[in-house]
Amino acid sequence: MARILITSAIPYINGIKHLGNLVGSQLPADLFARYSRARGHEVMFICATDEHGTPAELAAAKAGKPVDQYCAEMHEAQAEMARGFRLSFDHFGRSSSQRNHKLTQHFAGVLADNGLIREVAESQVYSIDDGRFLPDRYIEGTCPNCGYTSARGDQCDNCTKQLDPTDLINPHSTVSGSTNLEVRETKHLYLMQRSLREKLEAWIESKHDWPILTTSIAKKWLNDGDGLQDRGITRDLHWGIPVKRGDQPWPGMEGKVFYVWFDAPIEYIAGTAEWADANGLGDEAWERWWRTDKGAADVTYYQFMGKDNVPFHTLSFPATILGSGEPWKMVDYLKSFNYLNYDGGQFSTSRGRGVFMDQALSILPSDYWRWWLLSHAPESSDAEFTWENFQASVNKDLADVLGNLVSRVTKFAKSKFGDAIPAGGDFGAQETALIADLGARIRTYETLMAEMEVRKAAAELRGIWVVGNEYLQSAAPWSVVKTDPEKAQAMIRLALNLIRIYAILSAPFIPDAAATMMTALNCTDWTWPSDVPQAIRALPSGHDFAVPENLFRKITDEERADWQVKFAGVRT
Repeated sequence: MARILITSAIPYINGIKHLGNLVGSQLPADLFARYSRARGHEVMFICATDEHGTPAELAAAKAGKPVDQYCAEMHEAQAEMARGFRLSFDHFGRSSSQRNHKLTQHFAGVLADNGLIREVAESQVYSIDDGRFLPDRYIEGTCPNCGYTSARGDQCDNCTKQLDPTDLINPHSTVSGSTNLEVRETKHLYLMQRSLREKLEAWIESKHDWPILTTSIAKKWLNDGDGLQDRGITRDLHWGIPVKRGDQPWPGMEGKVFYVWFDAPIEYIAGTAEWADANGLGDEAWERWWRTDKGAADVTYYQFMGKDNVPFHTLSFPATILGSGEPWKMVDYLKSFNYLNYDGGQFSTSRGRGVFMDQALSILPSDYWRWWLLSHAPESSDAEFTWENFQASVNKDLADVLGNLVSRVTKFAKSKFGDAIPAGGDFGAQETALIADLGARIRTYETLMAEMEVRKAAAELRGIWVVGNEYLQSAAPWSVVKTDPEKAQAMIRLALNLIRIYAILSAPFIPDAAATMMTALNCTDWTWPSDVPQAIRALPSGHDFAVPENLFRKITDEERADWQVKFAGVRT
């Protein structure tokens, strides 16, 4: 039994996440967690809400709520969505927790003790009417290069020219619209990442098995002239983790908070400590996952995230860990994903474009979405969600292949042999061939799942479903029963046991349907079918079963057309 630590990139607090967010981190992480547990491994699966930074303050202001109340409400909303999609977190924490406060302040203090923090004086735009310094992206004005009137303080989206806020003509605050702005000096703490370059490079180079997407992004940022820079880790904001050195005030940093991208990854560790607290356990319970001097040396750590998060997780967060000089567990395998686009455009939380998690669950159960998203995961390139493809995949894969097999077998068995699995004779040549084929395919499926080849694993699982249908089509027990009832009984005994095997194999992808299949079989034995000849005989003759409700219904053309119209615009 291995010990496996899994973290998903933590979703930002400003609203319900869309399906592109889901498939880029949390959902494939859940797939791997479920599979790892099914194989008997000890798993710790941690996620949280990312609650700090200017966008959280602005979203709260827009909602007319105090930022702490807004974050608490949105955390519960996101936790509810996670439950709806059956994400099997061991703990879904909050980056605003006291555990994260203490741990972030600890890391900052240790980095300072190691000479890796320096104080930098900066000139930033201050909004007098708003009473705050403004991040570059919250200042807009006219681009001096092309005349675009909605250029941001960091870049013009029209001509792509990199800008400073002071370059803008007629700048104004996007928070209030005020033009009463001035440049003021402020001081911030910087993490001296460049001094850690050799350590970071050696660490990245040691990861020979990482996906090409991950390593290419990491090396690009490491080696580009603008990539690995000393990075500001504090901000002039009201909401966040107060800047302290350990538990002591940090002279000159009064009223400042740590930068959200400094504290957010630390929440992976803090979230595990929150799990221990929630379960009444001591520090040793979470330290055995994170401290290599306290048991974490034998842990394998996997991270899941979209490609936009890779630089922070291959450079900035590792710089924090390496720079501390303390025995913290570092990631062993970082699985990154490209983008999922939506019907000819992009998913966008800020623009409200696409299908969001709550909307998806309002029209279909989670298994429908889990299957499509995972079987179309954007691994080697960006992928695109279209309603036509979604309808075709649900109808063909889930309804026609898996659902139809379960329905045909259980209904026929009940009508011909009653409510118990029939006896019948020994298996024949067809059954022996099927068992051998299943054994080979399950080994392939296991390999793909272990390597986190999500799309290929889904295709292999579908292939496993297909061979069962092909066997039934060829064996035709509904015809054989007329001439050789005992042989037909043996076929149905095998087919009912096949449903159990399918339930176990499919559970990481479609957990609700898998549970329905096992309930219908009156079975609680989820033992992985490593030995197919044994697994195909797990449910004996005389064992009661029932006909389940239809596992998956087909999506009609009318529904698909209606949803295309309903979700063509933006979320209001």
